[in-house]
Amino acid sequence: MQIEPQIRFNGMEPSPSVEEVVRERIARLDRFHDRITSCAVVIEAPHRRGHKGNLYRVQVDITVPGNEIVTGREHEQNHAHEDVYVAIRDSFNAAQRQLEDLVRKKSGYRIKSHPETLRGKIARLAPEEGYGFIAAQDGREFFFRRESMASAKQWSSLTIGTDVRFSEHEGEKGPHASAVTVI
Repeated sequence: MQIEPQIRFNGMEPSPSVEEVVRERIARLDRFHDRITSCAVVIEAPHRRGHKGNLYRVQVDITVPGNEIVTGREHEQNHAHEDVYVAIRDSFNAAQRQLEDLVRKKSGYRIKSHPETLRGKIARLAPEEGYGFIAAQDGREFFFRRESMASAKQWSSLTIGTDVRFSEHEGEKGPHASAVTVI
């Protein structure tokens, strides 16, 4: 981190042990983004009125070049946050996830997209050769093999007109189906 973090306590006396835990968590954030320019942490104690169930709130505000990450703004009704250390852990875990997402986005990392699930009926079947064709609801026809079945046991139950669900893929000879499942 390029500057000293700010740690503030609201509604409670500063605690060296709490501050030490916060500093450790801030140091761990440096592993996920090496250009953190500022970090401010506010630990807010609940009002003590003799009631059980008072929740701590921990807000983490991190600045990196071009972005700001803030966690813990909303008042969450998580009863585990009756413990200040759990509230610290949850806020820093959220900040860490946001930093990781930011780094992935900036590095151009692409999340794998899953093919759309379609529905259709078995149009033609060659059971002895181990392949068939599915007529999709949109009128297109998809080739599939026995190995394309989600469950090998379902192959023997297929007949012309059986309703199926499948994923579309583009092959050398046209569209084909995978993950074929009997509905």
